[in-house]
Amino acid sequence: MTNVKNIISTSVAVIATGAMFACVAPFASADSAQTSAVVSSRSFPKASSVKKNLFAESTSTSVDENSKWGGIETLDVPQTESQAEKEAVAAAAAQKAADEAAAAQSAAAAASRSEQRASIPQVDLGKMTGTGTGTGAELASFSLKFQGYPYVAGGNTPAGWDCSGFVQYVFSQFGISLPRTSGAQATVGTPVASLADAKPGDILANGTHAAIYIGNGQVMNAMNPVQGTAVSDVSVFGGAGYSIRRVM
Repeated sequence: MTNVKNIISTSVAVIATGAMFACVAPFASADSAQTSAVVSSRSFPKASSVKKNLFAESTSTSVDENSKWGGIETLDVPQTESQAEKEAVAAAAAQKAADEAAAAQSAAAAASRSEQRASIPQVDLGKMTGTGTGTGAELASFSLKFQGYPYVAGGNTPAGWDCSGFVQYVFSQFGISLPRTSGAQATVGTPVASLADAKPGDILANGTHAAIYIGNGQVMNAMNPVQGTAVSDVSVFGGAGYSIRRVM
């Protein structure tokens, strides 16, 4: 009898266990299917075109000019300058200062020239003009009347002359036409062998300077803007060679 009860109990337990496994399997299958469905629903589709107007929501809108913002609209906000603007302002100021300095220098130079012209000895050129004839000594004496006259590069009148312009002018007052440059004046007339043989009125010249010999190793010449027209000795040629030419 006992064996029969044991058999029945075992059979019931087997049946119950089988029923339990039969119920668990479908649940597991359902969970698996549900999980698969969730994963599928969370997949992101591949984008095939560029989205436009991404910042459309940031577009500004008009504001009523009478709107009140708690007084902030009346704040006096200081204006700042960028480094480039500061440099531009500094450059403009420097250029203005340079222009003003140049203008002042030009005005000073003009005033100096006016003063120099005012200091030029006033000579009656009618009395100084040569007759077209004369001796070298007369020409040398005539040239001395122009001491203190200004040196002006390229000039050939008493208002201002350079070395060859001075020589050309003085000789022109004696009816003698000379070339304009010192190099050309070094070839006119007849040559004189040495300074010991030179006479007043002779021309001493080379490619860079020209002068009128007045005797005793001295010449009358337009020297430079500082010294003007003055007497000097022949060392004014700086040791360079020169020609001695006799025209009168």
